[in-house]
Amino acid sequence: MPAYCYILYSPKLNKYYVGSTTDIERRLEEHNRGKEKFTGTGIPWTLVYKEALSSLVEARRRELYIKKMKSRKYIESLISSVE
Repeated sequence: MPAYCYILYSPKLNKYYVGSTTDIERRLEEHNRGKEKFTGTGIPWTLVYKEALSSLVEARRRELYIKKMKSRKYIESLISSVE
């Protein structure tokens, strides 16, 4: 089953959120319903980047890598690479 590492953007907070899932449409809907505490404060979220991977384990590994970079510049370079 394919999985995704994704990045959401909230104009309200001017922040990015990095996550992973096997169902990106459902997960975006959950974020925009305020299911999670952090993402509930930034509604509406828009999907600005997604990367398909072979498994959820790989997607989570990629998510952690992006988070460990701790760099808005790195995230924005990923986003601009697909535009």
